[in-house]
Amino acid sequence: MDSTISEFHNMFLTLKRMDAREYAHQIMSLGMVVCSALMIWKFLMLTTMSESPVVVVLSGSMEPGFQRGDILVLALPNEPFRVGDVVVFKISGRDIPIVHRIIELHEKPSGDVQILTKGDNNHVDDRGLYATNQMWLSKKDIVGKAKAFIPYVGIVTILMNDYPLLKYVLVGVMMLFVLANRES
Repeated sequence: MDSTISEFHNMFLTLKRMDAREYAHQIMSLGMVVCSALMIWKFLMLTTMSESPVVVVLSGSMEPGFQRGDILVLALPNEPFRVGDVVVFKISGRDIPIVHRIIELHEKPSGDVQILTKGDNNHVDDRGLYATNQMWLSKKDIVGKAKAFIPYVGIVTILMNDYPLLKYVLVGVMMLFVLANRES
């Protein structure tokens, strides 16, 4: 604990000794880190053809297959959906995407697809979650198909949503580290 306090004290001393030019350099470095992250996100969107190439499982509805806090890597390939595929979908009027498994699928001669989903840990299908009078999902509702997952790494995202103050503290600490980290 004393070493952590000592480290923060040293960071503050470093910040006090910096002149305006060094501050500007560090702020530009921080900006480059943010821009790099955005470019990586856009690259992932292009390569996976999904508007959201990475999502966090927010509930226990997919247990035991996926736990709360698992990160899913998504893709929206130009291949047909199959019963058993784990998909992420968005319902109009709701901000948070839902991760569930396809349990029923109907292809029409026109090429349109009707999809019914259900959480592995749920007793009933998702029609109660869909928009009013919506009985099926269509391709436009699907954000992506789960291709891989990283267990428990997304728990940080859940904690930041559950405790908003934690989000600001973590962002502040990261900014402090970036600003106080001077190149030799």
